[in-house]
Amino acid sequence: MIMKSRICFALLLLILQQDGFFAQPARKPIQTIIIDPGHGGLDPGAPGSRSTEAQVSLEVSLKLGDTLSRAWPDVKLIFTRTTDVLPGNKPNKDAALKYRADLANQSGGDLFIAIHCNSAGRKPGGWYEKRVTGKIPKTRTVKKGKKTYKKTYYEYQYENVWVENKAKGTETYVWAMNKNDDKIRSVGKTPEYSGEIDSTSTLTLPDPSDPSEMARMLIYAQNYFRKSLTVADMVQQEFAAAGRVDRGVKQRNDKGIWVLQATGMPSILIEIGFISNAEEEEYMNSEKGQAEIVANIFKALQRYREKLEQKSQGAVTETGPAANGN
Repeated sequence: MIMKSRICFALLLLILQQDGFFAQPARKPIQTIIIDPGHGGLDPGAPGSRSTEAQVSLEVSLKLGDTLSRAWPDVKLIFTRTTDVLPGNKPNKDAALKYRADLANQSGGDLFIAIHCNSAGRKPGGWYEKRVTGKIPKTRTVKKGKKTYKKTYYEYQYENVWVENKAKGTETYVWAMNKNDDKIRSVGKTPEYSGEIDSTSTLTLPDPSDPSEMARMLIYAQNYFRKSLTVADMVQQEFAAAGRVDRGVKQRNDKGIWVLQATGMPSILIEIGFISNAEEEEYMNSEKGQAEIVANIFKALQRYREKLEQKSQGAVTETGPAANGN
């Protein structure tokens, strides 16, 4: 009974805090953004006909960072990599993935954005395959015992046909809900949750066996999920408005996307196009294409930031001196 009471009290307290019931110092909702160019170095990612996922995602990520730094000089930008190496110059993909998440969590990021290219899983550009174009009836003599008779059979005709790899469009991922426990655990690794703002000191992690701490982390994770869905939807809306094929906001529920689950903040992974499609690969490698992709993402982030700031200002107004009659 005591344990249940502690959980209920913790949930109530956190819900009130999230809804702005208690007056809190005004804080800009986005102070640090983590930009994560997919793959890199020993891990080239999906291959295109003339480029790789690692190469394209890095170019777009750097240009996104440049746009953000010009528009929002007050926002700190942190890249998981800025050259063609695995993040942290790690020796393998698994170590690089852990580095991405650790860097994001220790930096106290307010938003994690991974940039990737999609692939249809077949040969980039397209492939040849044999197709039946017709069949010619033929006969042959068959002997069975003392009897002979004619048997009809068919000789098939084939031709090699070029099949274009047509899969195209953009899609944005949020973490899988069946991996929610991973997200909850990641929340406790961030300075925002622990209240630790001095990055040079030792981060004290919460005890997940404490029911009140578990309840508190759950509230944070649910809030991050709502924000992730919001910004992911805005990204897809901007792509669609620009004429790109909108493949929607998705979750990879079979195995999830580890880096999204391991970062204690709103987090999204943007598949900016299919590198296996020759037309989209050309677009993603062009200056015009990259500029448009960056502009689409930036417009979404601008809308997201404005929404958070409006909500934050509303909470301050409701809980500030004016609301209290002072």
